[in-house]
Amino acid sequence: MKKKGILNSDISRVVADMGHMDWLAIGDAGTPVPRETEKIDLSIKKGLPSLLAVLDAVLDELAVEKIYLAEEIKQQNPAMLEQLTQRFGESVTVVFISHIALKQNLKQSKAFIRTGEETPFANIILESGVIF
Repeated sequence: MKKKGILNSDISRVVADMGHMDWLAIGDAGTPVPRETEKIDLSIKKGLPSLLAVLDAVLDELAVEKIYLAEEIKQQNPAMLEQLTQRFGESVTVVFISHIALKQNLKQSKAFIRTGEETPFANIILESGVIF
């Protein structure tokens, strides 16, 4: 049995398989996931688990160099935007794209982790960095 880190075998596998500039998406319970993108469904009930809790676990194991957020989060969910951006240092580039573009870009992600989050535009694409 694994002693620490991400215990979910699917998430652990995807994170271990990430290469430089690969994408991993984490989002709310209502995000439509393209058929060609692996969906790892963690949702239990409204709000559980939260996007931030899942993101924190992933960030413990994944090097990130860039994130993509929906432009709409600025107006529709500034509290979530604040929480998301606080988790990244200045070395991580933040790119804002339309919510439609974000959903279309899920096709390029290795996987989408579905949370129980139910706040507007609570979706993020993580672009993997390198550790050297």
